[in-house]
Amino acid sequence: MALPLVLLGLLTLLYFGSVAYQTHVARRGWSPWRTASWGSGAAVLALGLMPQYLPFPASDFRQHMLQHLLLGMLAPLGLVMGAPITLTLRSVPARFGRAIVRVLRSRPIRLWANPITALVLNLGGMAALYFTPLYMAMMTHPSLHYLVHFHFVAAGCLYIWVIAGPDPAPHRLSVSTRLIVLGVAVVIHSIMAQMLYAGWFVAVPVPPDQLRRGAELMYYGGDITEMLLAFAMVSTWRPSSRKFQRSVASYETAALRNNA
Repeated sequence: MALPLVLLGLLTLLYFGSVAYQTHVARRGWSPWRTASWGSGAAVLALGLMPQYLPFPASDFRQHMLQHLLLGMLAPLGLVMGAPITLTLRSVPARFGRAIVRVLRSRPIRLWANPITALVLNLGGMAALYFTPLYMAMMTHPSLHYLVHFHFVAAGCLYIWVIAGPDPAPHRLSVSTRLIVLGVAVVIHSIMAQMLYAGWFVAVPVPPDQLRRGAELMYYGGDITEMLLAFAMVSTWRPSSRKFQRSVASYETAALRNNA
């Protein structure tokens, strides 16, 4: 896990460096809440990447489940609410800012930045891990282990960004659609936790007591994270999608003008 921690440290240094630039050089300022959110998310992600510091032994399924909650839910929430794309657009030269805006408006991003796609990637990865042979394969192949963890982090960040992220997302769907997707996610997450608790179709060879305790962590930890996500969605709510599209365009124009 040394390489992921190094990359995380570099990204965090870039983030804090950009905040310092906005505050002391550009004199445009930056929200301390966004900075604290990124710092908290980075700290949670670092903890998730070092399972030896979690309060369960390595052989306990609860350690894996807690690590999953940290990597796939809590850490992405903090990182995304830190608005790294907005900070990047404010800090980079204009030509790079225009390139980022073009990517955000591209067709591939429109496909990926869709709540349904993000939901399938997020919960689909979880279902594959616990209800297919993927869990055993991950435990015997370190490279696959790292890939699964990367998927959890990336899918979690994508899901939170399209549901409630403060960063520009030109193809973000309406609030009502995102609320429906969030509600579906809550139901599916709860069902999977209950299936784990009951041992239905589970492909995780651990003692039943550990499986039940892990399922409880998944159930209650997921509820807490989803409530935080709902609060984040309300706090970044826009009254209409058209108005939001205009505000995105205005923001992008102003940000690029400032960097010109």
